[in-house]
Amino acid sequence: MKFINIVCFDVPFPANYGGVIDVFYKIKALHEAGVKIILHTFIYGNRQETNELENYCEKVFYYKRSNFKFSLKPFIVSSRGDTHLLKNLRSNDYPILFEALHCCYYLDHPALKGRLKLVRMHNIEHDYYKLLAKGEERLFKKIYLAIEGFLLSRFEPILNKADKIFAISEKDETELKSRYGDKVTLLSPFHAQSKVEIGKTFEDFAFYHGKLSVVENHVSAMFLLKEVMPHSNKRLVIAGDGAKESLRNLIAKHSNVSLLEGLSPQEIDQLIKKACVNILPTFQPTGIKLKLINCLFLGKHLLANTQMVEAAGLQAAVILADTGQEMAEKLDDLMQKTFNDEDIAKRKEIVGSRFDNNKNAQKLVQTIS
Repeated sequence: MKFINIVCFDVPFPANYGGVIDVFYKIKALHEAGVKIILHTFIYGNRQETNELENYCEKVFYYKRSNFKFSLKPFIVSSRGDTHLLKNLRSNDYPILFEALHCCYYLDHPALKGRLKLVRMHNIEHDYYKLLAKGEERLFKKIYLAIEGFLLSRFEPILNKADKIFAISEKDETELKSRYGDKVTLLSPFHAQSKVEIGKTFEDFAFYHGKLSVVENHVSAMFLLKEVMPHSNKRLVIAGDGAKESLRNLIAKHSNVSLLEGLSPQEIDQLIKKACVNILPTFQPTGIKLKLINCLFLGKHLLANTQMVEAAGLQAAVILADTGQEMAEKLDDLMQKTFNDEDIAKRKEIVGSRFDNNKNAQKLVQTIS
């Protein structure tokens, strides 16, 4: 019988944003593969303890992040340096999977010497934070993100202490291999979908979704409103929580744009299926976007910029447009097109087995065997 400790940066349920989607469905797939999971997870914000995780885990330990810990480590790391976590990890000799650089505070601790230590990299974190800083409007937050990015670049070499590093995209795999060699391997993201389910009927709107309090998604939504929609009279639905006032004000100026908030993951999936076009710009070409994976399985026409798909090598799965004018023209064109059996067959071929949760879980099982 196989056991594993998983250290997670956030409570992975509800699975309603990128990072925790990967973790939750990874836990579920490992459970279905017969792996016994001891989950260690951090509570902060509005995410709290939940009985749902006990359906898949032998035991769940919750820890609170520290907001006042002085450290030269990045804040996202130092705030997860809980001594109770170390004590609980030492209480068994099972392999440890650290989810993201955020959770690697104890990766090099002498007390864990000799343990099988695995790290799942969700991004090249210092690149991600530098791009967040670039897109941030508030000066104080911009400075914080820039400093955090610098500290993350200094902290990343701790990965030398890992036995295996799982990159989330082909681009990240290449970059991480240049620094950490053959211990790096690709493990595609886990997600909610089990098969391609694309209907042939659709409604006359384009759809963009994301957690709008996240800088990356705010910048993308603002791009659509400033650069794309002035050139198109098609209907655009934006869904997500945490919209800033600047975004709300801009939406109010467009009679053909609406904002939906407080939706469940299931309601988001239904809108992905109903939309004629799922529109997917990003200006953060890091990792792989879970919204892209969801749309690959459920959505009809996918309109994206190069930065959304190049890290994952999924250019063939979408219609590409990199300027606002070009995106508006292609949006208008796609809104007139059906999505037929041939299109669905092509999508299934592109998705293939790469995003099969069960097959990807087996990669982890083999690593801890």
